[in-house]
Amino acid sequence: MSKLELIATSTFGLEAVVAREVKDLGYGDVSVENGRVTFSADESAICRANLWLRTADRVRLKVGEFEAVTFDQLFENTKGLPWGDLLPEDAAFPVDGKSVQSTLFSISDCQAIVKKAIVESMKKRYRTDWFKEDGPLYRVEVSMLKDVATLSIDTSGPGLHKRGYRSGGSEAPLKETLAAGLIQIARWQPDIALIDPLCGSGTIPIEAALIGLNIAPGMNRTFVSEQWPTIPRECWREARKETHDRAAYDRELDITGTDIDSRSIKIARENAAAADIEDRVHFQVRPLSGLSSRKKYGKVICNPPYGERISSRKEAEQLYKEMGSLFKELDTWSFYIISPHENFEALFGKKASKRRKLYHGNIMVQYYQYFGPRPPRR
Repeated sequence: MSKLELIATSTFGLEAVVAREVKDLGYGDVSVENGRVTFSADESAICRANLWLRTADRVRLKVGEFEAVTFDQLFENTKGLPWGDLLPEDAAFPVDGKSVQSTLFSISDCQAIVKKAIVESMKKRYRTDWFKEDGPLYRVEVSMLKDVATLSIDTSGPGLHKRGYRSGGSEAPLKETLAAGLIQIARWQPDIALIDPLCGSGTIPIEAALIGLNIAPGMNRTFVSEQWPTIPRECWREARKETHDRAAYDRELDITGTDIDSRSIKIARENAAAADIEDRVHFQVRPLSGLSSRKKYGKVICNPPYGERISSRKEAEQLYKEMGSLFKELDTWSFYIISPHENFEALFGKKASKRRKLYHGNIMVQYYQYFGPRPPRR
């Protein structure tokens, strides 16, 4: 493999954050669409993107894209793609599918046709009529969007939110990729104090520590493409070496996570230990009313309970009012809060400086951003 097109998939609302991460890794020809960021790179980017992207859901290798309004078009165009250059003879290549606003709406039929076309293409390359599929996994996806078929191969395996540190969670855990997105949208920097006063199982403080120490989120996990013979093992060795070389383990951080639920704090501490940053984040059992800091400037980033998920709507509304009252005490701080409640600002008692639509699972939320005064220049 030489020049490749890769797709970093993303939850809606985080595409621009993913694109910024891709550019920071040094890759160009970046194209942003709903739910995905496409970029050009070499094979080493499969390794580096999987290891370093904090807010992407997964990294896919784009094989081809074309218009298809008939099954014949889908078959012939798929068959004409260079599958033999990408898949070894023993590759296992199951086909997943999805279809949105397309003439070819039957996902199962699209999957079957793509599978058959890949087999026909590989028959010519390997001069055989039978493939055992007992080798490395190359999971193919056919994505139909407005009659355009995109064929790609998953390079990640389990989603990139699975960092490997979370053994348990609160009743409504925040996805690691979304937590990292909240922190990056807030433009938090390692020299700024950060508090999550409703931290649950600790995802926001832990992700902040990983960002602050420049620890690659995929450092302690494996990826399906590590088993691909088409990517030299040296690529993975170099990419993993880079994660260790770039980590700033000695950097000082001021990150605190508190929650009234002692069980959640116990889980948060266990998760921090699994991420090897337990001494860089301070977790404490404390009610929201105990929110305080000696620091004059800082950021509060939190995911308060939703009425739809873990408490009644009335309880959630009361919590938002309490937050608005308590947060006033930190009048030089900035606050970043996600909520699906359509009247959050009225309940909180203040209109947000800025807000952004995101998705927490299948729930549409707003990310309310309240900007405090700028700290004086040092």
